[in-house]
Amino acid sequence: MTTSKDISTHTQPDNNLDNNQNFGVVKENFGEADNQPIYLFTLSNRKGDQVKITNYGGIVTAWISQDKNGNNSSIVIGYQHLDGYLAQTPYFGALIGRFANRIAKGKFSIGKETYSLAVNNGENHLHGGNKGFDKVVWDAEIINNDPPTLLLSYLSKHGEESYPGNLKVTVRYTFTDDNELEIEYNAETDKSTPVNLTNHSYFNLTGDVSNSILNHILMIDADNYTPVDSTSIPTGEIKSVTGTAFDFTKPEKIGTKINEIGGYDHNYVLNNKDNFATPIAILTDDISGRKLEVFTDQPGIQFYSGNFLNGTFKTDDGKAIEKHTALCLETQHFPDSPNQPEFPSVILHPGEKYHTTTKYKLSLQ
Repeated sequence: MTTSKDISTHTQPDNNLDNNQNFGVVKENFGEADNQPIYLFTLSNRKGDQVKITNYGGIVTAWISQDKNGNNSSIVIGYQHLDGYLAQTPYFGALIGRFANRIAKGKFSIGKETYSLAVNNGENHLHGGNKGFDKVVWDAEIINNDPPTLLLSYLSKHGEESYPGNLKVTVRYTFTDDNELEIEYNAETDKSTPVNLTNHSYFNLTGDVSNSILNHILMIDADNYTPVDSTSIPTGEIKSVTGTAFDFTKPEKIGTKINEIGGYDHNYVLNNKDNFATPIAILTDDISGRKLEVFTDQPGIQFYSGNFLNGTFKTDDGKAIEKHTALCLETQHFPDSPNQPEFPSVILHPGEKYHTTTKYKLSLQ
């Protein structure tokens, strides 16, 4: 039976929950957007760890766990109130679509037809446009308490943000007793359209944005990356990371070579995709003792080191979210794929099924 509890939007969640009493999924009122009710769903496993997700933008608002000293904190940046997300945050924790990352000059062609999208990142299209999947209200259904599972559904109508086709999308969040957050994406269309879905969580494994992520240690199983031009659009080249600041094939402190390039916001071409026995990325932090492993069947991952965070946004307790205080590991197809015929295709055709899974696993070292 689904557990349901309605409380006011501004009630502060308890971060120290009893793991037996609260195992499963709890639903709370979280406010209103687009004249629709918004809810917050808390997925709790038997260890007492929690992931909180809202149906506004499919946002992961918190992932609360204990560090090596037994202290509870969230490893992702998020807010306890809906107002924080309505203030145009930089995609904190959100689902991204129809197309994650950039499309050059907001244009692409399918067959003989050319489509023009919103240009919302310099001269390019970014993360689905002015109102991407991160800003829409999803239908939400608690479909399982063991393991805690939430299903989000959304119909992106033909012409929405100028994309072709009616796109039916479902995203299934599952949180296991092994502290694995699994995100399963599915989509179908009635007209050929580009699809590239991801989650845009910002991680700081210390649980405190007072600490830089430059001391986090990262491994990415990728011998190559896709270089970009001055507007962050891939040049089309697949380039080796060997001997460059982009080399994370062995665990490397993020801050070691970051000054050579000014910051990371690049797509890595994964070596070992579609092998859920082996992580394609591992992030560790000595302060908390936490380790985050990433598994995916996607061909790429965008490593973003929070270069454009500048203190404009603050946490619930008033701490400024500054440059390099959080990072993203966004599993994806390559940026600008609709205009790059050498890249893996992102075009979903009628009768086909878009299906991809990414898993984030948290543990203590």
